[in-house]
Order: sequence, then structure tokens, then C-alpha cells
Amino acid sequence: MSYRIALNFEDGVTRFIDCHPGEKVLDAAFRAKVNLPMDCSDGVCGTCKCRAEGGAYDLGEDYIDEALTEDEAQAGLVLTCQMVPSSDCTLAVPVTSAACKTGTSSFKAAVVDVVPHQDAALELKLEALGDAPAFLPGQYVNIAVPGSGGQTRSYSFSSPPGSDAPAFLIKRVPGGLMSGYLNSASPGQVLELTGPLGSFYLRPVTRPVLMLAGGTGLAPFLSMLAQLEASGCEQPVYLMYGVTRGADLVLVEQLQGFAQRLDFFSFDTCVVDPASRHPRIGYVTDHLMPEALHDGQVDVYLCGPPPMVDAVRNHFTDLKVEPAGFYYEKFTPNAPANRSQDLAA
Repeated sequence: MSYRIALNFEDGVTRFIDCHPGEKVLDAAFRAKVNLPMDCSDGVCGTCKCRAEGGAYDLGEDYIDEALTEDEAQAGLVLTCQMVPSSDCTLAVPVTSAACKTGTSSFKAAVVDVVPHQDAALELKLEALGDAPAFLPGQYVNIAVPGSGGQTRSYSFSSPPGSDAPAFLIKRVPGGLMSGYLNSASPGQVLELTGPLGSFYLRPVTRPVLMLAGGTGLAPFLSMLAQLEASGCEQPVYLMYGVTRGADLVLVEQLQGFAQRLDFFSFDTCVVDPASRHPRIGYVTDHLMPEALHDGQVDVYLCGPPPMVDAVRNHFTDLKVEPAGFYYEKFTPNAPANRSQDLAA
């Protein structure tokens, strides 16, 4: 048995390493040929300080206060030269992956099916060739588009972590590179994927959660909800899913399934198009009830196009509400890899 440690680097690259029971994270990383920052490795210098964002662990006892103060420890900081995990953990590493002499992982997967949702989106369903890809719920990969000379596009997993059937929800773009390929893709074709990437992922749920999805920005939330269904959750989780047209509302049946099975989850949808017959017309900010904000004691996760992200941030400012946690990701449907991604907390 070993514990899986996700190392999320400053540049958004994530590497997963296995840590044996009783083993220190720094030693496990070294064994995996990942050179985490370190100097003394004796709990004295503090060079290996990282932030634990999930999981159970022992801080160790062989370090001095100058290397890790009590306040820092209570804030989630750890010394990897001393930290001994007792579960799977996620660590934010405050340097780039290149500085640790590592980089993105890659894997191959075969096309199983491409499911069209009218003219709005395509569901790409794959089968991993080899081990199931490791990722944190909410993260994305770069997919090389066959026949494009190596061009890639970035998409968030809509499937749960650990699944050997990765899936993605992709906006259908007329003339788009990936949309064009998927219109004629055949089962069995092999795709090359690079990742996981991104700092937009589900943190341990310790307070109510508000999820805001714009269009195909729904994808990472499907992965997060699958994770919460598997792990359980004791906090209320509410999702508002906004789209431009009624036809853009896709995979609502999956949300209904989550809502039926999970007593902590509820959701609503809204449509911008004033000609729509949808009961909620307007933007997500038009329909956010005060109770969804829990007077700021809420973790907000937001994935959508840049105007939506900016509008929500301005909405919170106008309301004078500062969420305890605010994690967001901007995407542009037809942009090449290295999509805009921001994180705030």
C-alpha cells in the first residue's frame, strides 16, 4: 500500500508520486526523480516548505521553529523533509516544475465515442491505453489534434479521477480545429494527451460550496461532483449553470442524477437569451440568491468565459461579499493550449 501525493507546481503542472507508509514526502519525490526544493533536509532551513491542500499527515518532530512556525503549520504549511502522509495528499509547490527537473506527463487514449449535443457541444469519450490518468477533479489536459501538425487544445476532464475512461465536454465551434476533427473521428483512433494541468481543482470541503458554470465550463464540475459522490460531503453544494441559449444546456440529466442521489447537492440553470422560455432568463449573477453566499463563509468555484468571471467578481464586490475561498478558471472555447487560467483564494 502507498499513498498518492499530488505535487501541484507553480506553473500549473501536476505530478503524482507514490509515498510508502512512514516515508517522508521529500524522500518519495527523490525516489520518483522529482527534485523538490531542499537544502538541509533536516528540518532546519525551511527551503522545502510547501502548502498542504488536502489529506492527512504528520508534520514530523525533527524540525526547528525557525523552519516552520506554529502559525505556519496551522495555516497548512509543511516541510516535505519531515512530512509523513497518512492518506493521499495534495501539495502546492511554490516553484515551477522545471525548477524541480520534472514536467508534464503524457498518455495515450483511444476514441470510444463522440456524442453530439445539437450544435452546442460534443462529448468526447476515450479509453486510456495503459494506466488510468491521475488528475485532481477540475484539472485539464492538452489534447493533440490529429492531422494538425501538433497543435493542441485544452479541455477539462468531465470524468471522475481514477477512471480509465476519460471524458471531456467540448464546445462545438464552426470551423474549429478540434470540432472539425471530432466531426469525422472514428472509434479506435489514438489521441495523445499531456497533463494534468491547472490549479483549478477541488479542495477539501470544509464549508458550503458554490459552483458557477458557464457553458462547457460545466465539465470540471461533473468531475468534482463525481469525486464528492465517492468521498461523501457534509456541506451543502449548490451549482448555478448558465448558458447563452436554451440549446446550450447540455448534460442536465447528469446534474439531475447527482441531485437525486446526493442530499447535499442542488442546482439551477439559467439562459441569457431573452427569447427563451426558460424560467430563469439572464446571467448567473441575476439569479444568485443571498443564501447561496452564506455571508461569505463559502468556497466559490467558477469556470466560464472571461466576461463571466469578471462579472461575478464585480458582483461580489458590489455586494461587499468576500468569499472565504474563490477559485476560478477562464477559458476561451477555440483557443489553443495554454488557455487563460487564474486562481485566487
